[in-house]
Amino acid sequence: MSEKADVHLDDGHHHHLVHSHAHEEDIPGTVNMKAVEGDDTGYGQALFPVPAEDPNDPLQWSNFKKTMILIICSFYSFLANAALIGPSPYIDIWAGEFGISPTEASELISYPNLAFGFGSFLFVPLYLKIGRRPVMLLSLVTFCAGLVGASRCTTYAGLMTARVIHGFGSCVCEALPVQLVNDIFFLHERGERIGYYTVCLCLGTFASLPAGYMLAGGYGWRLFFYVEFAFGMALLLLAFFFVEETSYDRNSKVATDATTATAIASSSPSDGEKVESQEAEEKGVVSRTGVITPARKSFVQTLSLWGRIDPDVPFFTMMIRSFTYFLVPQSLWVIASFGINIGLLALAYSYTFPILIVSPPYNWTVTSSGLFAIAAVIGYGLAVPFTASSDRLAAYYTRRNNGIREAEMRLGVMLPAMLIGPAGIVLYGLTAERGLHWVCFFVGGAMSYWAAYFYFSFTLAYAVDSYHANTSEMLIAMNLGKQAISFGFGLELLTWVMENGYAVVMSGIFGGVLLANNLFLLVFMIWGKSIRRFMTETWLARLHSRSIREVVTH
Repeated sequence: MSEKADVHLDDGHHHHLVHSHAHEEDIPGTVNMKAVEGDDTGYGQALFPVPAEDPNDPLQWSNFKKTMILIICSFYSFLANAALIGPSPYIDIWAGEFGISPTEASELISYPNLAFGFGSFLFVPLYLKIGRRPVMLLSLVTFCAGLVGASRCTTYAGLMTARVIHGFGSCVCEALPVQLVNDIFFLHERGERIGYYTVCLCLGTFASLPAGYMLAGGYGWRLFFYVEFAFGMALLLLAFFFVEETSYDRNSKVATDATTATAIASSSPSDGEKVESQEAEEKGVVSRTGVITPARKSFVQTLSLWGRIDPDVPFFTMMIRSFTYFLVPQSLWVIASFGINIGLLALAYSYTFPILIVSPPYNWTVTSSGLFAIAAVIGYGLAVPFTASSDRLAAYYTRRNNGIREAEMRLGVMLPAMLIGPAGIVLYGLTAERGLHWVCFFVGGAMSYWAAYFYFSFTLAYAVDSYHANTSEMLIAMNLGKQAISFGFGLELLTWVMENGYAVVMSGIFGGVLLANNLFLLVFMIWGKSIRRFMTETWLARLHSRSIREVVTH
């Protein structure tokens, strides 16, 4: 049998189950993707992870099914971020309505953002314990309840409570898309799929544009929450019908298949054959002969509200152990990249632009203060064509490296973004300080957004590649860390710029911090594998591998 065609060209109807001999080497993040006779391939490499001989294995699902799940969880990410950042044009209105200062009113954006990060602390171990599906549905219900509350509030405390509830409830949309991409897509597809989710995550800031125009149409700020609620309910229905449980115990299934195949091949194998069979099993290289394939679940069965309860997941231990990921360099870099970029792009720009643009020399109307979202659309729009670039670059280097893939191989595409992002922030700050033409705000903003897309998508894909066995705990740490950093950036921002000026705070401090973070790209490109090798020999690696390594689906 000759090597089969690339699976990413599949028409969505699997005529055969996927076969592959790919396996991870001794260092996490180094994968042998050399294709042998009979393997299915993607970009010319053997597929990894190796799926079980079971149509219920998420890796074996049709392209339509996988794409629907990706669309739903990505749109949830957009909607949840839109609900958090979208109301930024209302800061002055809330200040007037509730009789508080603009800095206090901006806390209606900052604190829900913090709750958004810390909710992962509860929801991530929960979806590992009882399954992805029930937790996603519960999360959507909580999100919608908070939005209804926000639309009806008449006091500052009431609005803050409702905002924190919908922020906390929707937090899972930060971790779950990455987990689902890990559950249902092969390694060579993940960078692109995480990229699509990242676009939706980032475009949440665009919601400030319609939020501003709702005021122009003569409507109050409550309409924003009504619209969000309507979309939230539509999404809840879509999730109920299309998001099947993706948690799957592949290791035990592959082991069972291997045992069955071995038993059929020989009733009394020699000791040498037993050792070979065991080694093959550990690497996912199993004999496919004589294995009984179960039937695919019916549509009604996939609608069950019960997920896969996993007795092996240590719920509270996971919460505590997630903090150890602040000590893993790759993980810490993602936390810093996300935290700094969200702090700058979502909070710093959202807080300062509406104030700057309605003041001299620009004197725009309040209803136009959400127009900065256009910079985000341009920046992200120009970055989207590069979504598959890191997967393609990694595939190119893997072929040159005789089929051995290193996690760092995708990082080269980030080099232009490394410098363009900080340059955009410097331009924005100088424009604000010197009263330059308003178009400079948009050029600087678009540059930052374009560069941030690379750092959002590919640092995350890199970290997941490097430590994909323990993705979930790493995601808890990432969400806590990035929201805490961005909260710190946004909380006193308006006070800082009033005291020190935009050039010092935005161009100098924020631009410098972002550049320092971005330059770590060179560190990981050069020494990334050495860092991964070093980490495998530490107490951290032993702590992680002892309990969780066999629990989480690759």
